[in-house]
Amino acid sequence: MVSRTRGEKVFNVFNLTVLGLVGLMALYPFVYTISMSLSSAAEAMRASLHLYPRDISLTSYRMVLSNPEIVTGFTNSILRTVLGTALTLFFTCLTAYPLARREMPHRSPLLFLVLFTMLFSGGIVPNYLLVKNLGLIDSIWALVLPQMLTAFNIIVVKNFFQAIPESLAESAKIDGASEFNILFRIYVPLSKPVLATIGLWTAVAHWNHWFDAMLYIASDENQVLQTFLQRIVIENSIELIEQGLVDPNITEFTPETIKAATVVVTILPMLLVYPFVQKYFVRGIMLGSVKE
Repeated sequence: MVSRTRGEKVFNVFNLTVLGLVGLMALYPFVYTISMSLSSAAEAMRASLHLYPRDISLTSYRMVLSNPEIVTGFTNSILRTVLGTALTLFFTCLTAYPLARREMPHRSPLLFLVLFTMLFSGGIVPNYLLVKNLGLIDSIWALVLPQMLTAFNIIVVKNFFQAIPESLAESAKIDGASEFNILFRIYVPLSKPVLATIGLWTAVAHWNHWFDAMLYIASDENQVLQTFLQRIVIENSIELIEQGLVDPNITEFTPETIKAATVVVTILPMLLVYPFVQKYFVRGIMLGSVKE
């Protein structure tokens, strides 16, 4: 057993105290939001710390979940997240695999073109004109296709593929396997950590994006949840009533409880998914770190 000096013990206690306080400060906004979403109107207007709801009311959740626009946005966000993550993983693997094979012709120039896109971007106006000219305005593809491939994801997956022994691919080739069989039967199964990490990044990004939906989506039936959340959070109760987002005959709510309930409903899916991929997260980042 390692014995520690008095100075080391004091230092450890100081570190734990400071980090514990910082952790509580970071956790309080989340606890406050949950508490407000479950509170009645009188409890929500109480001027004090809201660590837990003293007077529980589910009115805000009933009103949020019964709103057709919120339900539509929730469905569209799930569709965008699932479709966008699946396409990103599939085409990232297809792009990273040939770049990871050293015998690929013109590998270095192609890799330079990928890296070049990390430094320069066309901007909002050219991107909007491109999406418009492709006929993608007001469709789910306007939210999925522009975000499908990123240079960072390609580089991370490529470096992970390069860490896999080439002897596996050579043995498979001797047995008559094609490049697609090598990719999907050898490389992809061995790359679960990095693919889970990329999938988590992509899913969180698609779930949280709202600005591109505001640009490309014109109809409410195709709008995503985050855009509705952005509209609800910045509007007052009168505007919410006028838009039919709340029932004016119900008094067991405040604008703050409606906003808090909407925020909780919005972040809940990611909170449920994250624990299942957390074990792959650190390993995927470390093994796929940028190196050559």
